[in-house]
Amino acid sequence: MYQRIRDLREDLDLSQTQMAALLGVSQTTYSRYERGAYDVPTDILIKLAKIHKTSVDYLLGLTDNPKPHK
Repeated sequence: MYQRIRDLREDLDLSQTQMAALLGVSQTTYSRYERGAYDVPTDILIKLAKIHKTSVDYLLGLTDNPKPHK
């Protein structure tokens, strides 16, 4: 999961600081999410899915299909 959120952020050409601002967390906290040092809270997973226009299942590695469910 952690590599996916990093890859998706990089696909948008956003820095960790920019992504953290979108999520309302500090850059340090976001960095820890990407490294797997912190579990990503549900509300942050939902925000990430919306930002990346994907599903939480994709972020969690439960599916390899990045398209969200309709």
